[in-house]
Amino acid sequence: MLNPKLLDEMSARVSSLLAATPAGDIEKNMRAALAGLFAKLDLVSREEFDVQREVLSRTREKLVALEARVTELEGRNRPDPG
Repeated sequence: MLNPKLLDEMSARVSSLLAATPAGDIEKNMRAALAGLFAKLDLVSREEFDVQREVLSRTREKLVALEARVTELEGRNRPDPG
């Protein structure tokens, strides 16, 4: 069976070798390009998205309650057909 410490050491060596090659530069450039692209997009964090979803949910609940209340009040104000 392979020693996990040996695998970690080999992985670290390969990573350090790649970082010193043009592949390392390509990775850095790609990360920078992607970061710039994402910065230009109008993205929100998951936390902010979840907060806004909860606000929208509460707003919908209030709207349903208000619509029911308006329907009830309109029913009270209708003249009796008899």
